[in-house]
Amino acid sequence: MIKGFYTAASAMVAGLHRQNVLAQNIANLDTPGFRQILMAADDWYVTPITQAKDDLQPVSGNNTLRKLGYLGLGMETSPEITDFTQGAIKATEGEMDFAIQGAGFFRIQTPDGERYTRDGSFLRDANNQLVTVDGFFVLDDNGQPITLPEGEPSIDEAGLITTDGQQVATLGLAAFTDPETELVRAGLNTFTAAGGITSTETGTVQQGYLEMSNSNLVSLMTQLAGSKAYEANQRIVQMQDEMLGKTIGTLDSL
Repeated sequence: MIKGFYTAASAMVAGLHRQNVLAQNIANLDTPGFRQILMAADDWYVTPITQAKDDLQPVSGNNTLRKLGYLGLGMETSPEITDFTQGAIKATEGEMDFAIQGAGFFRIQTPDGERYTRDGSFLRDANNQLVTVDGFFVLDDNGQPITLPEGEPSIDEAGLITTDGQQVATLGLAAFTDPETELVRAGLNTFTAAGGITSTETGTVQQGYLEMSNSNLVSLMTQLAGSKAYEANQRIVQMQDEMLGKTIGTLDSL
Protein backbone atom coordinates (compact mmCIF):
# COMPACT_ATOMS: atom_id res chain seq x y z
CA MET A 1 0.00 0.00 0.00
CA ILE A 2 2.78 2.42 0.92
CA LYS A 3 4.60 1.51 -2.30
CA GLY A 4 1.52 2.38 -4.33
CA PHE A 5 1.22 5.72 -2.55
CA TYR A 6 4.78 6.78 -3.31
CA THR A 7 4.66 5.41 -6.86
CA ALA A 8 1.62 7.51 -7.70
CA ALA A 9 3.00 10.57 -5.87
CA SER A 10 6.31 10.39 -7.78
CA ALA A 11 4.36 10.15 -11.05
CA MET A 12 2.48 13.32 -10.05
CA VAL A 13 5.75 15.16 -9.39
CA ALA A 14 7.16 14.02 -12.75
CA GLY A 15 3.92 15.01 -14.46
CA LEU A 16 3.99 18.47 -12.89
CA HIS A 17 7.56 19.01 -14.09
CA ARG A 18 6.53 17.87 -17.56
CA GLN A 19 3.59 20.27 -17.61
CA ASN A 20 5.85 23.17 -16.61
CA VAL A 21 8.21 22.39 -19.49
CA LEU A 22 5.31 22.15 -21.96
CA ALA A 23 3.87 25.44 -20.68
CA GLN A 24 7.21 27.19 -21.23
CA ASN A 25 7.46 25.83 -24.78
CA ILE A 26 3.88 26.91 -25.57
CA ALA A 27 4.41 30.38 -24.07
CA ASN A 28 7.37 30.90 -26.43
CA LEU A 29 5.78 29.67 -29.65
CA ASP A 30 6.03 33.20 -31.09
CA THR A 31 9.40 34.12 -29.52
CA PRO A 32 11.99 34.56 -32.28
CA GLY A 33 14.91 32.15 -32.02
CA PHE A 34 13.48 30.27 -29.01
CA ARG A 35 14.85 26.76 -28.51
CA GLN A 36 12.31 24.31 -27.11
CA ILE A 37 13.02 22.25 -24.00
CA LEU A 38 12.82 18.47 -24.11
CA MET A 39 12.56 16.05 -21.20
CA ALA A 40 11.66 12.43 -20.59
CA ALA A 41 10.32 10.40 -17.67
CA ASP A 42 11.40 6.89 -16.73
CA ASP A 43 11.09 4.36 -13.93
CA TRP A 44 12.91 5.44 -10.79
CA TYR A 45 13.50 1.88 -9.68
CA VAL A 46 12.28 -1.52 -10.92
CA THR A 47 12.05 -4.59 -8.71
CA PRO A 48 11.41 -8.19 -9.85
CA ILE A 49 8.16 -9.88 -8.82
CA THR A 50 8.38 -13.56 -7.85
CA GLN A 51 6.11 -16.18 -6.32
CA ALA A 52 6.40 -19.64 -4.84
CA LYS A 53 7.22 -22.57 -7.15
CA ASP A 54 4.45 -23.69 -9.50
CA ASP A 55 4.12 -24.44 -13.19
CA LEU A 56 5.63 -21.12 -14.32
CA GLN A 57 9.09 -20.66 -15.79
CA PRO A 58 11.67 -21.11 -12.98
CA VAL A 59 14.12 -18.38 -12.15
CA SER A 60 17.64 -19.34 -13.23
CA GLY A 61 19.60 -20.64 -10.23
CA ASN A 62 16.55 -20.63 -7.93
CA ASN A 63 14.34 -23.72 -7.59
CA THR A 64 11.82 -22.25 -5.14
CA LEU A 65 10.73 -18.96 -6.82
CA ARG A 66 9.28 -18.09 -10.17
CA LYS A 67 9.69 -14.74 -11.96
CA LEU A 68 6.39 -13.04 -12.82
CA GLY A 69 7.82 -9.79 -14.15
CA TYR A 70 8.89 -6.39 -12.86
CA LEU A 71 7.23 -3.68 -10.82
CA GLY A 72 8.12 -0.01 -11.11
CA LEU A 73 8.42 1.80 -7.79
CA GLY A 74 8.08 5.34 -9.03
CA MET A 75 9.01 7.80 -11.77
CA GLU A 76 11.74 10.34 -12.24
CA THR A 77 12.39 12.91 -14.94
CA SER A 78 15.58 13.19 -16.94
CA PRO A 79 17.57 16.44 -16.98
CA GLU A 80 16.12 19.03 -19.36
CA ILE A 81 17.63 19.07 -22.85
CA THR A 82 17.55 22.03 -25.23
CA ASP A 83 16.63 21.28 -28.83
CA PHE A 84 18.97 23.30 -31.03
CA THR A 85 17.44 22.37 -34.39
CA GLN A 86 16.84 25.24 -36.83
CA GLY A 87 13.50 27.05 -36.62
CA ALA A 88 11.53 28.31 -39.60
CA ILE A 89 12.77 31.53 -41.25
CA LYS A 90 10.03 34.15 -41.63
CA ALA A 91 10.19 37.27 -43.83
CA THR A 92 9.48 40.51 -41.94
CA GLU A 93 11.07 43.16 -44.20
CA GLY A 94 12.31 44.89 -41.04
CA GLU A 95 15.70 46.53 -41.58
CA MET A 96 16.76 45.61 -38.03
CA ASP A 97 15.53 42.01 -38.24
CA PHE A 98 18.27 39.46 -38.79
CA ALA A 99 18.12 35.67 -39.03
CA ILE A 100 20.96 33.16 -39.02
CA GLN A 101 20.74 30.30 -41.46
CA GLY A 102 23.00 27.72 -39.86
CA ALA A 103 24.49 26.98 -36.46
CA GLY A 104 25.59 30.44 -35.31
CA PHE A 105 24.43 32.71 -32.49
CA PHE A 106 24.38 36.49 -32.10
CA ARG A 107 26.77 37.82 -29.48
CA ILE A 108 25.21 40.27 -27.02
CA GLN A 109 26.40 42.06 -23.89
CA THR A 110 24.31 41.81 -20.71
CA PRO A 111 25.00 43.11 -17.18
CA ASP A 112 26.09 39.54 -16.35
CA GLY A 113 28.53 39.24 -19.23
CA GLU A 114 28.50 38.08 -22.84
CA ARG A 115 25.56 35.93 -23.88
CA TYR A 116 24.42 34.21 -27.07
CA THR A 117 21.01 34.24 -28.72
CA ARG A 118 19.23 33.28 -31.93
CA ASP A 119 16.74 36.13 -31.56
CA GLY A 120 17.70 38.69 -34.19
CA SER A 121 14.87 41.20 -33.62
CA PHE A 122 17.13 44.19 -32.94
CA LEU A 123 16.49 47.91 -32.46
CA ARG A 124 18.34 51.21 -32.74
CA ASP A 125 18.32 52.93 -29.31
CA ALA A 126 18.40 56.64 -28.53
CA ASN A 127 22.22 56.60 -28.78
CA ASN A 128 22.14 54.93 -32.21
CA GLN A 129 23.44 51.67 -30.76
CA LEU A 130 22.19 48.31 -31.98
CA VAL A 131 20.38 46.58 -29.10
CA THR A 132 18.09 43.62 -28.44
CA VAL A 133 14.43 44.03 -27.49
CA ASP A 134 15.60 43.73 -23.85
CA GLY A 135 18.07 46.60 -24.27
CA PHE A 136 21.26 44.52 -24.40
CA PHE A 137 24.07 45.68 -26.69
CA VAL A 138 24.62 43.68 -29.86
CA LEU A 139 28.36 43.05 -30.27
CA ASP A 140 30.61 43.14 -33.31
CA ASP A 141 33.26 40.56 -34.18
CA ASN A 142 35.67 42.27 -31.75
CA GLY A 143 33.22 42.04 -28.85
CA GLN A 144 32.35 45.75 -28.91
CA PRO A 145 28.88 47.37 -29.01
CA ILE A 146 27.77 48.39 -32.49
CA THR A 147 26.96 52.05 -33.12
CA LEU A 148 25.00 52.81 -36.28
CA PRO A 149 25.38 56.12 -38.15
CA GLU A 150 22.29 57.83 -39.54
CA GLY A 151 20.82 56.12 -42.56
CA GLU A 152 19.40 52.73 -43.47
CA PRO A 153 21.77 49.88 -42.56
CA SER A 154 22.23 46.86 -44.77
CA ILE A 155 24.01 43.61 -43.97
CA ASP A 156 25.48 40.91 -46.16
CA GLU A 157 25.54 37.15 -45.54
CA ALA A 158 28.88 37.39 -43.73
CA GLY A 159 27.46 39.91 -41.24
CA LEU A 160 29.16 43.03 -42.67
CA ILE A 161 27.02 46.08 -41.85
CA THR A 162 27.13 49.10 -44.16
CA THR A 163 25.25 52.40 -44.17
CA ASP A 164 25.07 54.44 -47.37
CA GLY A 165 27.94 52.36 -48.73
CA GLN A 166 30.16 52.96 -45.69
CA GLN A 167 31.37 49.96 -43.70
CA VAL A 168 30.20 50.22 -40.08
CA ALA A 169 31.01 46.92 -38.37
CA THR A 170 30.84 43.18 -38.74
CA LEU A 171 28.13 41.51 -36.72
CA GLY A 172 29.55 39.35 -33.95
CA LEU A 173 28.64 35.69 -34.44
CA ALA A 174 29.51 32.68 -32.32
CA ALA A 175 29.23 28.94 -32.90
CA PHE A 176 29.77 25.83 -30.84
CA THR A 177 30.86 22.32 -31.71
CA ASP A 178 28.23 20.72 -29.46
CA PRO A 179 25.70 23.33 -28.24
CA GLU A 180 23.70 20.74 -26.25
CA THR A 181 26.62 20.21 -23.88
CA GLU A 182 28.40 23.57 -24.16
CA LEU A 183 25.51 26.00 -23.77
CA VAL A 184 23.41 26.66 -20.66
CA ARG A 185 20.17 28.67 -20.58
CA ALA A 186 20.74 32.07 -19.00
CA GLY A 187 17.22 33.53 -19.16
CA LEU A 188 15.57 36.00 -21.56
CA ASN A 189 16.11 33.68 -24.52
CA THR A 190 19.91 33.72 -24.11
CA PHE A 191 22.65 31.20 -23.41
CA THR A 192 26.04 31.22 -21.77
CA ALA A 193 29.08 29.05 -22.50
CA ALA A 194 31.66 28.40 -19.79
CA GLY A 195 34.20 27.19 -22.33
CA GLY A 196 33.75 30.05 -24.80
CA ILE A 197 33.31 29.84 -28.56
CA THR A 198 34.46 26.51 -30.01
CA SER A 199 33.52 26.62 -33.71
CA THR A 200 33.74 28.95 -36.72
CA GLU A 201 30.76 27.43 -38.57
CA THR A 202 28.45 30.38 -37.89
CA GLY A 203 26.20 30.12 -40.95
CA THR A 204 24.91 33.08 -42.95
CA VAL A 205 22.92 36.18 -41.99
CA GLN A 206 19.70 37.26 -43.69
CA GLN A 207 18.36 40.81 -43.27
CA GLY A 208 14.61 41.35 -43.17
CA TYR A 209 13.98 37.89 -41.73
CA LEU A 210 13.54 36.35 -38.30
CA GLU A 211 14.03 32.77 -37.20
CA MET A 212 10.94 31.60 -35.36
CA SER A 213 10.71 29.29 -32.35
CA ASN A 214 11.41 25.63 -33.10
CA SER A 215 8.52 24.56 -30.83
CA ASN A 216 5.87 22.59 -32.74
CA LEU A 217 2.29 23.47 -31.77
CA VAL A 218 0.76 20.17 -32.93
CA SER A 219 3.33 18.15 -31.01
CA LEU A 220 2.88 20.31 -27.90
CA MET A 221 -0.91 19.95 -27.99
CA THR A 222 -0.54 16.18 -28.28
CA GLN A 223 1.77 16.10 -25.28
CA LEU A 224 -0.50 18.43 -23.32
CA ALA A 225 -3.35 15.95 -23.78
CA GLY A 226 -1.33 13.59 -21.59
CA SER A 227 -2.16 15.74 -18.57
CA LYS A 228 -4.94 13.28 -17.75
CA ALA A 229 -2.24 10.97 -16.40
CA TYR A 230 -1.62 13.52 -13.64
CA GLU A 231 -5.29 13.47 -12.68
CA ALA A 232 -5.32 9.66 -12.70
CA ASN A 233 -2.34 9.49 -10.35
CA GLN A 234 -3.95 12.11 -8.13
CA ARG A 235 -6.99 9.87 -7.74
CA ILE A 236 -4.72 6.89 -6.97
CA VAL A 237 -3.01 8.87 -4.20
CA GLN A 238 -6.42 9.73 -2.72
CA MET A 239 -7.52 6.09 -2.90
CA GLN A 240 -4.27 4.90 -1.29
CA ASP A 241 -4.70 7.47 1.47
CA GLU A 242 -8.28 6.34 2.13
CA MET A 243 -7.26 2.66 2.18
CA LEU A 244 -4.40 3.41 4.56
CA GLY A 245 -6.78 5.29 6.85
CA LYS A 246 -9.23 2.39 6.89
CA THR A 247 -6.42 -0.06 7.66
CA ILE A 248 -5.19 2.02 10.56
CA GLY A 249 -8.75 2.35 11.82
CA THR A 250 -9.22 -1.41 11.65
CA LEU A 251 -5.98 -2.08 13.55
CA ASP A 252 -6.91 0.46 16.21
CA SER A 253 -10.20 -1.35 16.80
CA LEU A 254 -8.50 -4.71 17.48
